[in-house]
Amino acid sequence: MKVLTDTILSQSAFSADIDVPIEKIDIADWLFNLAEAEYQRCCTPDHIAAGSTVTDDGRRMSINVEMIGTGLVVQHYVAEVATPTYCRMNSISDVFTANGRTQVNVIWELKAEAIEGGRTRYTNAVTAHPTDAFMAFIAEHGVSYEDAAAARQAAGGDHNSRETPLFAASIARKALGQPNPA
Repeated sequence: MKVLTDTILSQSAFSADIDVPIEKIDIADWLFNLAEAEYQRCCTPDHIAAGSTVTDDGRRMSINVEMIGTGLVVQHYVAEVATPTYCRMNSISDVFTANGRTQVNVIWELKAEAIEGGRTRYTNAVTAHPTDAFMAFIAEHGVSYEDAAAARQAAGGDHNSRETPLFAASIARKALGQPNPA
């Protein structure tokens, strides 16, 4: 399968500030130890399931199952970078729609940066690229690339805007050793 990295299907980035100094933040630890129930709380009702595993060659991997708009998406995020303040995750994601199954490439970037007053700004950035399988899928169903991209942008942006502040709050609780809400 070929990923069309020079073409952006959708892109969004949202930030939320938290009252935790950056020295206490460890995004990689949070991501790879995230309890499924906590993942679900971070974007109800869209987030369905999450878990951690490794690739055959030992790279860390986060598996997320969620609804983005009308598509059920199974994401296989492989860590390209996984540090306390920055994770870059790359997934060939399976998308299940009413018309069948296809795949897109999703880059998920989780970033923490120090801001004034001993606080931290968390940024959640998601960029989706089409694959050749996706392009064939939309052509087969008579959907223009422009329409598919507009739908993905609207659904993905909405989803990201809702999960970002909840991810930030979850990262803050983990950093402070606080329990997750029931």
